[in-house]
Amino acid sequence: MAPLEGIKVLDFSQFLAGPMATLRLADLGAQVIKVEKPHSGELSRSLDYAGLDASHAGAPFKSINRNKSSFAADLKDPADRERVRELIHSADVVVQNFRPGVAERLGFGFEQVKTLKPDIIYASFTGYGPEGPWRHLPGQDLLVQARSGLMWMSGDGSMPPIPIGISIVDVYGGAILAQGILAALLRKFRHGLGGHVETSLMEAAVDLQFQELGALLNEPSPRMERSNTHSGHPLLPAPYGVYELADGWIALAMMPLKELAESLELQELLQFDDPQSAYVERDRIKALIAARLRDATLADTLPRLEERDIWCAQVLDHRAMLDQVAEVLSLTQTVASSLGTSVATRCPIRLDGEIIMSGLGAPAIGNTTGWAAADQ
Repeated sequence: MAPLEGIKVLDFSQFLAGPMATLRLADLGAQVIKVEKPHSGELSRSLDYAGLDASHAGAPFKSINRNKSSFAADLKDPADRERVRELIHSADVVVQNFRPGVAERLGFGFEQVKTLKPDIIYASFTGYGPEGPWRHLPGQDLLVQARSGLMWMSGDGSMPPIPIGISIVDVYGGAILAQGILAALLRKFRHGLGGHVETSLMEAAVDLQFQELGALLNEPSPRMERSNTHSGHPLLPAPYGVYELADGWIALAMMPLKELAESLELQELLQFDDPQSAYVERDRIKALIAARLRDATLADTLPRLEERDIWCAQVLDHRAMLDQVAEVLSLTQTVASSLGTSVATRCPIRLDGEIIMSGLGAPAIGNTTGWAAADQ
């Protein structure tokens, strides 16, 4: 039996953060029903992505909405609103990521839904929380990276702020929302209480940076400066960063400089024997390492470092990574629905030693209502 078998989730959310939360619930066995507009569906069905044709639901939509069904309803239409209210009577969880106030205007805010189902678990996801000067601004991953300080964390000191190359705040925020929903469900089963679970992109971005903000808030004068070269993290000492070799790139993590000096036969590093120098002099240290590695090869360097248990890794692109570990770790699965057959990633959780797989792809609009768009 799947852990969440028998749990019904109504999902009003769009794009990434909310659907990420409901994807995880679906992976764990919950019945997730997307409530979306007739004909057009939720906006991410037609999201431009990697130059691919999204006229019949693009890759992002299919990836994050596998194992779900769809209920077509126009929430501005009184008859459709009543049909959705009937669904709420049998639901355990409602998820929405409207801007603050929109769900209430549509008649599906927490207090309104609670009158229909007193023990409902109601989950809200916003861009910047229910209060504050940014509450009505668009909640979008890149914009939150900019406002939260997260974008400043990447890149060398001489570079402009660099965004993380995936929608990391959306994905992490969705995981947080799923955690809150699971905790509220546990309380419901133990004590019979419903509740309102809330989080936001900004709160997720802050939580992602708990270590860095912890240093800023608790130390008298932390050196919050990006390294000027080969930066991997603005608060970590050399050699932490990424270095170019003759035939590729290598990442180096935390390690004593003495061990690295011996491994690379780079005696110049031994002069930095003061523990503080690895941070204070990190640009000089990284420059020495970079010069030593520039003409080296991966085949010569990686085994030499790995045999001394030096924390290092070749920088791989997606295809190279998949070639090495996708099969042995069963990282992908084939899913199918009326939208077609595709390959997707899987739930990253193992339960009782078993990988959680599901072969159901993303739904056509309204596939649970007996209604479907004519052009699907």
